[in-house]
Amino acid sequence: MALAAAKDTGLAAARGKTDAKPAGAGIMRSLVSKLILLLVVFCAVPVMLYGEFKQADKEKQSLLLESVREQGRLIAETLRPLLMREEPSPLLDVQSVVSRLATPHTGVKVLFLPAGEHGVEGFYYVASEPEVPPATLQLERDRLVERGVLDNLVGTCAGEVPIALRHSNPLGNDELLTSITPITTKAGCWAVITAHAGGAFLGTSIGQPYWQTLEVRIAIIIYLTMALLTIGVFLTIWRSLMRFRNTARQVRTGNAPAGSFAKQNGVPELAVVAEEFDRMTRSLQESADDIRLAAEDNAHAFKTPIAIMRQSLEPLQRIVPEDSARGRRALDVIEESIDRLDHLVTCARQLEETTAELLDPPRQEVNLSHLLERMLGAYDEAFTSRGLHFRANIKSNVIVRAGEDLIETVIENLVDNAMGVSQPGGAIAVQLSTSGSNALVVVRDHGPGVPENQLERIFERYVSLRGLSSQEGGTPQEPVAGTPVNQHLGIGLWIVRRNLEAVGGGVRAENAPGGGLAMVFWLPLAS
Repeated sequence: MALAAAKDTGLAAARGKTDAKPAGAGIMRSLVSKLILLLVVFCAVPVMLYGEFKQADKEKQSLLLESVREQGRLIAETLRPLLMREEPSPLLDVQSVVSRLATPHTGVKVLFLPAGEHGVEGFYYVASEPEVPPATLQLERDRLVERGVLDNLVGTCAGEVPIALRHSNPLGNDELLTSITPITTKAGCWAVITAHAGGAFLGTSIGQPYWQTLEVRIAIIIYLTMALLTIGVFLTIWRSLMRFRNTARQVRTGNAPAGSFAKQNGVPELAVVAEEFDRMTRSLQESADDIRLAAEDNAHAFKTPIAIMRQSLEPLQRIVPEDSARGRRALDVIEESIDRLDHLVTCARQLEETTAELLDPPRQEVNLSHLLERMLGAYDEAFTSRGLHFRANIKSNVIVRAGEDLIETVIENLVDNAMGVSQPGGAIAVQLSTSGSNALVVVRDHGPGVPENQLERIFERYVSLRGLSSQEGGTPQEPVAGTPVNQHLGIGLWIVRRNLEAVGGGVRAENAPGGGLAMVFWLPLAS
């Protein structure tokens, strides 16, 4: 058994080393980290591409504007001789010339500021193509004044004014004003404005922010749709995994006996995985049932010949003379071996049942207060016969979710251990309370305690510290062949921990300040 304990410890340590992975490895494989990385990419790539495309569009815009402004200069130069003429007045022919120079996509507006007038309010319309109805001439001029188109011409009437201004005329048509060419004459200041129909620059950023262009808006819609679909896929997988986790927890805790991974799955591609999980769950439950049945059958099969051997030993004890020391010694060894074999069969059954509880632990609502009171009441005679004092502080109506037999095994082991290390006149105290979502039970004795460095080892299989005090640094004792039948086998506390962990609880050992050992275990409260 010592070898078995060492082997278990070594395997656990080896598994710990094997399973230990760098923290970074788990982060890199996490779906959350990949989703965050994807979001960073989705945010960074558009910013970088937008800057590059904006610069390219700016260069394209410069070339395009230079072309249309050159066209505006040519129109202005064509009109210059007419506007410089003094007699007859150019006002008579300017509309016909403007109509001839304009194209379906290029419009021309001519405004005039008479000499001696000051301020943009002094400009008035002379000609326009497309023609502006008389009723809207003032409104058109007011809009141009409001947009600041004519501000630079007041006072100097010199130098071409390159602009790129989107403008909506009184007829509701969008135009792009591309250049203003001033022509100074004795009569005053002429302003030749070239404008292009908005449709000719549809999709370009001329006269508006780049992000408002049609192509950018379409790209944004496509990109956002792609991002939402990708994130949606991640979230769908994540939700399915969370549903799997909840189902697994429900199956483990017994809150949903009919829980099914396949029913909780929302991703068709994970259907095969969900079905395999369901098969695995059923297989574990069936294995647990088989182990329980095998434990019962094996115990019954072993107990029968043991009982027969015990009965057959009685006539032999009557036959062997009292003065035959050798014969009596042989009978004592046989009887001791039969008792030990009976105890080992019982322990083997407990081990198998514990394994079954780990695979498929029972889940039911148990009134822990009533169970403790009933079980501790059955110990009254044992406490009295051993001269032990007993104190109990049991909170009423504490309901937990576990198996009644499982809890009984835990309590029996802890109380028996406390009685085994207590001397006549000693005291054993049991307290039941609640802490958060758990029921908390403390079983305290006034025995020798346990060395601090061995508090965790006492929960290992085949490890016993009977006979060691908390002040001794001895090595835990493992049972060996030939020891008395009442020798502690070192599996009771191992079973306690395994049983409690199987139903979501736990246990720890503490050396009490006033001496003795406190075994603290907890179970989840029933919701």
